[in-house]
Amino acid sequence: MLTGIFASNALGIFSGQQDIVIFDQLGIQAIGVLATLGYTIVATFIILKIVDMTVGARVEEDDEVDGLDLILHNERGYDL
Repeated sequence: MLTGIFASNALGIFSGQQDIVIFDQLGIQAIGVLATLGYTIVATFIILKIVDMTVGARVEEDDEVDGLDLILHNERGYDL
């Protein structure tokens, strides 16, 4: 998001970029951030649904109560 601020000629950081306006560039950066966020949400949802349909995304409730360290590795991670 800060590329819109730091890449502006109004701040005097870069020379030769007369037509960059801070708020226009911030808007472009915001669109990029929102597009990336939307893509990530949709892709993650699809991947989780595929995993849930194939191998399952959760363990059984009894296994969760007993403890996954004992169920998966046959050892206790800690004694309480």
